[in-house]
Amino acid sequence: MAVEVVYRSSRDLERLFMDKAEADRHDKMLELAELLAEVLHKAVPSLTEQQVEEAGIYMAKNRDVFAKAFKSQPDALSELLSAPAEVAETVEVAAPVEEAGAEPIAPTKPAKASKAAK
Repeated sequence: MAVEVVYRSSRDLERLFMDKAEADRHDKMLELAELLAEVLHKAVPSLTEQQVEEAGIYMAKNRDVFAKAFKSQPDALSELLSAPAEVAETVEVAAPVEEAGAEPIAPTKPAKASKAAK
């Protein structure tokens, strides 16, 4: 019998990762998305909770592009305009991991991260 080690995000209990670093990156992205959503909701109170959550996740997933744009490179945003529209996934932080009688949750295979030059 083989044993597999899987990692679970502490903020998204339904996602499993084969790599601890990938689970940590996902956690950090969700933490940033949550803070962005709070700021967006404060700035534009008329937005619904779902709208600010989706916008926060989108901005957190594309933080590198937004960082370039905020550092005097507004043309960097054209990269997001030319990309196909991405449907934001709704993440329920306090969702149950598995229900009785349900099939086990399959782990997602993480993308290989490029190694930084030393």
